[in-house]
Amino acid sequence: MPSRTLRLACLCLVLCLMLGGRADASPRVEAVQAEVTAIHSLPALAKARMEKSVEVIASQLLTGQDAAELQGQKSSHEALITEIFDKVLIGYTVTGTVIVPGETAIVKVSLAPWDATIEQVEPVIAVEGMSPLVEELVRQDAAGLGEVFQQALLGLPVAAGDWTAGLIRQEVRTYLSEHLPDFRADFEVYPGRQTRAEITLYPRLPVVRTVDLAMRSDTIPNVTLLSYRSEMQEMCNKLVGVPVGFVARHREAFEGALARSLDEQGGLSSWQLKTQVEIIPGENAQVISHSDTDRYRVRLEGWLDVGRRSEDNRNRDLTLRLHVGAMISKKDELFTLLDVYPEKPDWGWQLGYGRSLSSKGRAELRYDLRDSQWIMAASQQLARRWLWRYEYRWGGRVWETALRYRLHDFMAFEYVVDRHDNWLRVIGYF
Repeated sequence: MPSRTLRLACLCLVLCLMLGGRADASPRVEAVQAEVTAIHSLPALAKARMEKSVEVIASQLLTGQDAAELQGQKSSHEALITEIFDKVLIGYTVTGTVIVPGETAIVKVSLAPWDATIEQVEPVIAVEGMSPLVEELVRQDAAGLGEVFQQALLGLPVAAGDWTAGLIRQEVRTYLSEHLPDFRADFEVYPGRQTRAEITLYPRLPVVRTVDLAMRSDTIPNVTLLSYRSEMQEMCNKLVGVPVGFVARHREAFEGALARSLDEQGGLSSWQLKTQVEIIPGENAQVISHSDTDRYRVRLEGWLDVGRRSEDNRNRDLTLRLHVGAMISKKDELFTLLDVYPEKPDWGWQLGYGRSLSSKGRAELRYDLRDSQWIMAASQQLARRWLWRYEYRWGGRVWETALRYRLHDFMAFEYVVDRHDNWLRVIGYF
C-alpha cells in the first residue's frame, strides 16, 4: 500500500513539472511573414517582390529568437528593418515597421511614395518582320501581354519605374512561355504619369526557310492552276521567317487563308472551286493545295503507248483526251470525251454517264459516236498512287484492263493488257 501511494505521488510530481514547464516555455520564431502596404495603391508584382525582400531581411534578425524576449526588443529590430529596407528601396520611403512576435513572426511595413504615381500605362506592341496575317495571329496570342505591364506599373511612383524592369522581364518571359513560346520580347518603359511601354516581339529559331508548293485538282485541268502558281507561291512565301512551332500551332488559320486566296482569284471563281490546303510545318515547309469543284469535271490527258504491236491501233500510239462533264448530283455525272490522234491525224467522240460507287470506285457507260458501239468501264483506287481500271466494248467484244501508278501530279504509268496485246502507257496530266 505505501509503495502504491509513493508511485502516485511521483506521477503527480512529473505531471506538475511538465505542466509548469509548458506554461513557462516561450515559443521561438520559426518563420517570418511580411505584409507591405502603401498610402496609395501598390502594384501586385512590386508588392510581392517587396514582401520577399522584407522576409529575407527580417529572417536574418528574428529567426530562432525567443518570442517573449523579442517582445521587449522589437522596437530596435523594427528600427533596423526600417533603416535597411529604406536604403534599398527606390521610389518609396518606409514610414513604419511593426513586428508581431510568434512562431511565425509577422512584419508589417508601411510605405509612402516619393512623388507622383503612374496613373495610366499605354503598352505599344510591335511585331518585327512579319506579314499582316502572321502579325494578326501574333497579336491575338499576345493580347494579354499589355496587362503584365499594367499590373507591374500602375500605381507605382514614377521614380520607381526603372526599378521594376527586372521584375517585368521575368513576368514577360513567363507570359510568352505560356501564350507565345515561339517569340521573344524586348521592351523599353518611359515612366511618367502617362507611362508608355514599347514592346517589340521577335521570332525564335527554328523558322521556316523555304516553302515547297504543290497544286492539285481532280476536276479541272492542271494548266488552269499553273497560271495562278506564282500568286499562290507568293502567298506561301509569307511563311518564310515564321517560327516553325508558330506555324504548327496556327496551321488551320494559315491553311484557311491560303485556300481563300486561291478560290477568290478572278479566273478561278467562275469554276466555283473549293480549295483544301495542307501545310506540313518545318524549316523546309510543304504546302499542298487540292482545288476541286462540285459542278464540273474537266480534265486533259496525253497518252503515249510504248511497245504496242496491234495493227488496228498503229496510228493511235499518241492520244490527247479531253474530258468535259457536269455533275447532276454528288455521285452522278454526264460527260463527253474527245480523243485526238495527232499521228494520223484523226479523232473520236464519246458521250457517257458515270457514277461513283464509293469514295474510291466508279462505273461508266459510254457510247462511241464514231464506231457506234457501247462501252462499259469501271475503275477502283487501290491505294494513294495505284489505280485499276477495266473497259469492255460490246460491238467488237474487246476488253482492256490496266494497272496505273501515279508518279506525281503530272505523270503516271500504266501497264495495259487486252485480248491481243500488252504494252506500257505513259500518261501526262495537263
